[in-house]
Amino acid sequence: MAYLERSSPTLKETLLKIYRAEKPIEIDQHFYEFGSIQYHIKCSVLDTNIVYVSTSTLLETQGIVTSKEILSATYEVIKNIAVGVIDIVDPPRLGFQLTLKLHLDNIPRGKAAEAIKIITRISEIQAIILSSQLKKMLKRLNFQDDSQAINNNNRPIRIVYHPSEPFYVFRQAEKITAVFPMNFKDNSDVVIAMSFFQELVEVGSQKEMGKAPQCSWSPVPPFQLRGEPVHDLTTNAGFVSFDITSRHVEGKRLDKTVWNLLNFYAYVKYHIKCSRGYIQRRMRKRMDSLVKRLNNTRFEEEAPQKENGACKYVKELVKVPKGKLMMQQRCKDMTRRVKISKFRIRINGCARFRFNQRWISIPKFSSKSSNKSYTKLD
Repeated sequence: MAYLERSSPTLKETLLKIYRAEKPIEIDQHFYEFGSIQYHIKCSVLDTNIVYVSTSTLLETQGIVTSKEILSATYEVIKNIAVGVIDIVDPPRLGFQLTLKLHLDNIPRGKAAEAIKIITRISEIQAIILSSQLKKMLKRLNFQDDSQAINNNNRPIRIVYHPSEPFYVFRQAEKITAVFPMNFKDNSDVVIAMSFFQELVEVGSQKEMGKAPQCSWSPVPPFQLRGEPVHDLTTNAGFVSFDITSRHVEGKRLDKTVWNLLNFYAYVKYHIKCSRGYIQRRMRKRMDSLVKRLNNTRFEEEAPQKENGACKYVKELVKVPKGKLMMQQRCKDMTRRVKISKFRIRINGCARFRFNQRWISIPKFSSKSSNKSYTKLD
């Protein structure tokens, strides 16, 4: 995620750690931020109230590295951040652009909010340096006479806030144009960025946004950038331009305009990451909804099948073939008749023949051959 604050998060955290430490601590830390800004913090146990902060950045103008050039007005702004707390060391630490000597004992201990405010302002030294240099460029271009600019044939000024993200500022009639060559690694980022640029141009063309700098997008670089390095003009997302007029650099608007120009890349990356996260979240939500619907449909279809299957299974267990059923019924009838014929039968109607409920037995038949002889009748 892009960090859009002016203060350095690592520098602020380290200074607060030293300020709030109950026991003396020794720190000798060297770190980088945003790929081109480096810091060095040194604090000794022998004197914990003194902290040395060195910083350096890379800023190119007309192809010449000017990282060691700091305006005198910038020194005054840095000193006025906290009078009595900041001293500028001359010369700075070897390999750095600026070295500050901080007197932490002069920061009020009883007021935590005020101490945090002072340390936060100290952590903004790189933003102050970069802003001051760009402010001077904009003022110089803005108040330069148009005829003098045409005669001098000034080339665009190349500004590098990040090594891989340079942008150009050049003078035109009654305005200053800032051009950003846009490059992205992922194809999905290119698609989202192109959509964002189109929306930005459409919104900027509305009447409600008449006071904002006019924005334009083009797949090819402006003709003013002819002769610039080819690798800077080779892009996959085109060129975004902002037209800055005199009212955008007047008074307090100058600080806001400069900061927005320096962090335009960060804003675009922030928007792309947020858009990608939003799209992925919607896709997951949609996928979960589809899976849930499919599962519900499958359960609804399987439920009747299970019921029919159970009934069918029971029927299959009970069902007997029709021919076999008839055979069983006949066997039962035959067995019942045999049983009846095998026992004596009681006849109640023979009382009038002075028989006292006699029992008549049915003779038994046998399949065995008899020894008795029979005489054939003629």
